[in-house]
Amino acid sequence: MSSITLIGTGNMARTIGTLAVAGGNTVEVMGRDQAKADDLAETLGSGATTGKWGAVPAGDIVITALLHDGVVPVVTEYGDALAGKVIVDISNPFNATFDGLAHRGETSTAQEAAEVAPASAHVVKAFNTILRNVLENGRPTVFIAGDNAKSKADVAEFVTSLGLRPLDVGGLKMAHWLEGMGLVTVSLAGNGIGHGDFALGVDEFTG
Repeated sequence: MSSITLIGTGNMARTIGTLAVAGGNTVEVMGRDQAKADDLAETLGSGATTGKWGAVPAGDIVITALLHDGVVPVVTEYGDALAGKVIVDISNPFNATFDGLAHRGETSTAQEAAEVAPASAHVVKAFNTILRNVLENGRPTVFIAGDNAKSKADVAEFVTSLGLRPLDVGGLKMAHWLEGMGLVTVSLAGNGIGHGDFALGVDEFTG
């Protein structure tokens, strides 16, 4: 099983943390508000621990369970404490009207995080195409993108431990398009499907 650190104490941290401990993984929680981190770790149970904000995470996989505009500043703040870690960005950088991405150009929050992360750390994009209620109650496909094969394999192993299906979509440049898929998910929920009880996935046809 994997050892993970959740940076963040919000709903997605709680959801992923719950699945992680149920899957037998070791979980550490870090938050700016230590009391909230302690409360989340206690809620998760199964030996979940807390770490001090900005310290070296105990987990080999560090999940930044943060809003998109907090990811790069936090990776910058942690700096060398993230050396050698796999950093998983789960965020969606939507604009204020939820009809486009917040950044300009063919980039992504994950790519921007990789630019400020230590050279020995590797960033992987994952989980961003899944609405929280589906992650809590369903078994959706988790698309992952990253430039380091071992890091992606480690994240895929973690995803599998949650009872979910990992699918590798390629290098970290693909994170931009995964963020676009996140936007499509939200747009479908508000338009063609009309509710959030679904997830994007892949159907394979073999003749």
